Amino acid sequence: MRYLLALDQGTSSSRSIVFDQDGQVVAMAQREFRQIYPQPGWVEHDPQEIWSSQLATVHEVLAKAELKASDMAAIGITNQRETTVVWNRRTGEPIYNAIVWQDRRAEPTCAALRVQGHEDTVLSKTGLRIDAYFSGTKLQWILDQVPGARALAEQGELAFGTVDSWLIWKLTDGRSHVTDVSNAARTMLLNIHTNTWDSELLNLLNIPDALMPRVLPSSAHFGDTTAALLGASLPIGGVAGDQQSALFGQACFTPGMAKNTYGTGCFMLMHTGNTFQRSQNGLITTSAAQASSTPQYALEGSVFIGGAVVQWLRDGLRAISSSGEVEGLAHSVPDAGGVMFVPAFTGLGAPYWDAEARGAIVGLTRGSTVAHIARAALESIAFQSAALLHSMNRDAVAGGGVAVTELRVDGGACVNDLLMQIQADLLGIPVVRPAVTETTALGAAYLAGLHAGVYNSLEELSQQWRADRTFYPTLPREQAQERMDRWERAVRQATAR
Repeated sequence: MRYLLALDQGTSSSRSIVFDQDGQVVAMAQREFRQIYPQPGWVEHDPQEIWSSQLATVHEVLAKAELKASDMAAIGITNQRETTVVWNRRTGEPIYNAIVWQDRRAEPTCAALRVQGHEDTVLSKTGLRIDAYFSGTKLQWILDQVPGARALAEQGELAFGTVDSWLIWKLTDGRSHVTDVSNAARTMLLNIHTNTWDSELLNLLNIPDALMPRVLPSSAHFGDTTAALLGASLPIGGVAGDQQSALFGQACFTPGMAKNTYGTGCFMLMHTGNTFQRSQNGLITTSAAQASSTPQYALEGSVFIGGAVVQWLRDGLRAISSSGEVEGLAHSVPDAGGVMFVPAFTGLGAPYWDAEARGAIVGLTRGSTVAHIARAALESIAFQSAALLHSMNRDAVAGGGVAVTELRVDGGACVNDLLMQIQADLLGIPVVRPAVTETTALGAAYLAGLHAGVYNSLEELSQQWRADRTFYPTLPREQAQERMDRWERAVRQATAR
């Protein structure tokens, strides 16, 4: 039996998982780390804490699995995307905290770029909207605000990277300054047609190209760990941003295959093959994880508040004492009784893109109860995800492709059977939960396994994918459409000025 070690570096914790060659979890270890909020709208992490927590989980998971580093065929890395780290090449020390993907401090810069008319250039080259979500303007902020940073960058003494690059640098003791296409595609600096850093975009944000890591396919040789770290030197053979890694772990390798991750937010990606398709329906285009040098693309939509609405029911409304209670409470009523909940606590993401929208509960009557609100909250996750998939289908068909015929799901909230059934009813297609729901880490392991020769082809990985349960739609299509129409009316109310 050959084993693969996946490092899953997330927004709130670092995890390590050992998989066997059949894609089964052997052992898992997890450590949380600090969230730093210097002022409203700012979110930071200590890069050294990211590293130390990640390394600790590697040692812990190997001990749990009763395996040695030399038993691993390769390491795969998946990570929170867009989070930005800058460090000194000579000392290996970060010059500032990591600026997290959630951070909004660069919004004034983005607003200025939009006013100056750069949106179409950025969109056509990167597939992205100009937004503070992405890494480029975060990097510019660090260079402008940290004393001496810009001069050091211009002298070639600093390195920039997303979290994958930072971990690889540490794992290889500074011998590898690299990233993969799926992470590079989230910087707003990569031309995703050529998979190269774009000089026009670097100049637009005044970023010296000496800062930038080398861009590789997602399955490639990213370097070798120093033997002293783990007791043996291991090849790093796979790297992908978390959502593209989940798409890969779900074996969505061909155009029209889609997955939705139900976490704090929801992230839906649909594979579009080697076709760069520009969305006409509020989505972004991104690089999918690539097993070779051939560019692969996906349409992506992000829901800002998914499972977080359940946390609000618990912590804000105090309607439940634990998140696990929501399914029972929502199940205690046959429907939401006309209540609609638009959880726009931080604005609305795709396909609406309204940063000023705020949460709204509409349709309340004297007969409404906390159970109806809980049901409406759960339904809001499914409504937002359905709006994404409908947008993807419109784009796919307009581009000469095919509509999605099933949705593969993962993430913490996918264990909620009621939510998954509501999702299938709204979509009118099967919703499929896999046997292994750790698809983000599994994708990184698969990418590493392909490079290490544990797997020979994507077809082999496709055959390994197994369903745990399929939820089939039971709602007549006219009723589903009526419900979506009511949802869109509620969104209009939440976004009215």
